[in-house]
Amino acid sequence: MTSLTTDQIRARVAALGDWFHNIDLNGVSTAPNHFLHDYPNVKWRRFAHAVPEDLSGLTVLDIGCNGGFYCIEMKRRGAERVVGIDFDDRYLAQARFAAEVTRQDIEFRKLSVYDLARLGERFDVVFFMGVLYHLRHPLLALDLIHEHVARDLMIFQSMQRGSETVEPVRADYDFRQQDHFNAPGYPKLHFIEHQYSGDWTNWWVPNAACAEAMLRSAGFRIVEHPEQEVYVCRRVARPTEAGAVYPAPPAIMPSAGPALENHAKTGSQG
Repeated sequence: MTSLTTDQIRARVAALGDWFHNIDLNGVSTAPNHFLHDYPNVKWRRFAHAVPEDLSGLTVLDIGCNGGFYCIEMKRRGAERVVGIDFDDRYLAQARFAAEVTRQDIEFRKLSVYDLARLGERFDVVFFMGVLYHLRHPLLALDLIHEHVARDLMIFQSMQRGSETVEPVRADYDFRQQDHFNAPGYPKLHFIEHQYSGDWTNWWVPNAACAEAMLRSAGFRIVEHPEQEVYVCRRVARPTEAGAVYPAPPAIMPSAGPALENHAKTGSQG
């Protein structure tokens, strides 16, 4: 393990600010007073069996890795390569320190879910845990995961609110039919205009039917539902032709000259 003493680890944990992931760092808990108790381990224990115990030779991507809990667990299962991305500098600093203390070789990068194409590779296992409801464009994120980084398995989790019922939905409805929209088990994505639980980054919260429908729509077949909010999925062909819709970078014209070329490289507009 690390050469740092317990007191040194405790001091570094405190200096890195409030932790959302409670991780055992050589006997030091990073978030011992978490409002969800021993989180995310308390959730992980309920679906750990659904993730292959031996990940030898496989690559893993953790989108929104936070303090690095799942990255560390995947490395402990023998994953050949683990990459964690997050857009919060504090979380990335925490994750790097947690990996250092546990002596796990993990690559962490500051990257948004909307910029997944920049990774330029696909991964055997993708974790997408506790991120969807923090996004203004959640379905776009799922589309980008399917289009750019998922090769096979995706482990997905989202906070859910509303009905837990999942009712069958017909492939099509007549324009005049409206009653199904009011059914408790019809897919619904709840929009939060202001804040939820004191957090302005909570934007969209699906009910159970909506979480499952969004996964299918983005090209992920649900193969297991081991925990109330967790789905194990496999990447399959999209059910429709439409894929991720997002702005393309401006093309660099060979004859445009240095000014326009610099404009294209920086992505400047206006």
